[in-house]
Amino acid sequence: MRHVTGRARRAGVALAAVLTWAGLLAGAAGCSGDSRSGLDRVLGKPPAPEDAIRVTPRDGAREVRPGQALRVRVPDGRLESVKVVKSQDAQEAEVAGRISADGRGWSPADGRLALAARYTVDAVAVDGDGHRSARHTTFTTYVPEERFIGYVTPENRATVGTGMIVSLEFNREIVDRAAVERAVHVSAEPAVEVRPHWFGTSRLDFRPEHYWKPGTRVTVSLRFRDVEGAPGVYGLQHRTFSFDVGRHQVSVVDAAEHTMQVRREGELLATVPITAGAPKTTTYNGKMVVTEMLDVTRMNGATVGFKKKNGKGEYDIPDVPHAMRLTESGTFLHGNYWASPEAFGRVNLSHGCVGLRDVKGGGADTPAGWFFDRSLIGDVVEVVRSKDKTVAPDNGLGGWNMNWGEWTAGSAVK
Repeated sequence: MRHVTGRARRAGVALAAVLTWAGLLAGAAGCSGDSRSGLDRVLGKPPAPEDAIRVTPRDGAREVRPGQALRVRVPDGRLESVKVVKSQDAQEAEVAGRISADGRGWSPADGRLALAARYTVDAVAVDGDGHRSARHTTFTTYVPEERFIGYVTPENRATVGTGMIVSLEFNREIVDRAAVERAVHVSAEPAVEVRPHWFGTSRLDFRPEHYWKPGTRVTVSLRFRDVEGAPGVYGLQHRTFSFDVGRHQVSVVDAAEHTMQVRREGELLATVPITAGAPKTTTYNGKMVVTEMLDVTRMNGATVGFKKKNGKGEYDIPDVPHAMRLTESGTFLHGNYWASPEAFGRVNLSHGCVGLRDVKGGGADTPAGWFFDRSLIGDVVEVVRSKDKTVAPDNGLGGWNMNWGEWTAGSAVK
């Protein structure tokens, strides 16, 4: 009997020990909310990296939208280091961010994720028991099917006249004009206020109140990358370019007097005889900017609405010399070799262009050649006393025909 009683007593002690351990483990699990991590803690094991360091978006996620937050956090302990690298357009860049004051979380300085990019997260943390964990995760972001870009005038590193207007033509209609406008920054040295104006939903121009000061350096920064210009349509460009403003030259065409006065820095260089638009095809009044300079070009009336009954152009001249574009609708200041020399300074006979005497092939010593050699893209040509309306401000770079109040009212950012 004593032998049996001893065995029963030993079995009871063993059972009590098992129950005690079970209670401890159950208690540990209840405190942690995670039975596995609680067991690991009681047994002195470090938690799994994914439990010790939580990263969102999740590891391996694809097509992550730009509005989703990037976060790194720890349930207890503190983060020692976090490094996030963005790979985009075959270039890598570290993402700026900071660890919170309590050491429990990390967030990026820019809360918006880039599109069409791969992110890599490497984090190291120490938990409350002194166990160090490291985690490496990756995810990729949404690749848009539709993009928009802006075609910019003038060209990078150009030297232009004082009337140049920075103009962006977008390849798609912009719905969120304010967002796109905020992504453009135009600055000048010496400093001057530069303001935007929208023409419709696909063109954005910038200019100062008055013509640029000669010698000004203008810098244009486009930060369209990942800006949503319309639903599902995101920008693609991220670039900075600059141009220089040369001397100040304004030429005034008097359509009634058939002359053009060329002034540089306010001083009269020459008075040149011209021929402007005939009574039935008059030349626009107003300030126009030279946007293109061609040694020779073809001009066909059919392309600008001057057609005969058979559909052919009222004129078709294959070799117009010294041609300078003033409007998108087809107004040029150009050399003219086909009109009688006596017409210049006496009569208007063109289809709306301003003509200067020239020779076939273009002569350097003709009025047209002289003016062409002394002109820059960005120079202003102002037509007065023509029996026509003022050129529309969006026909070429005609924005100088708007007063400052009208111009600034065209901003989408209120």
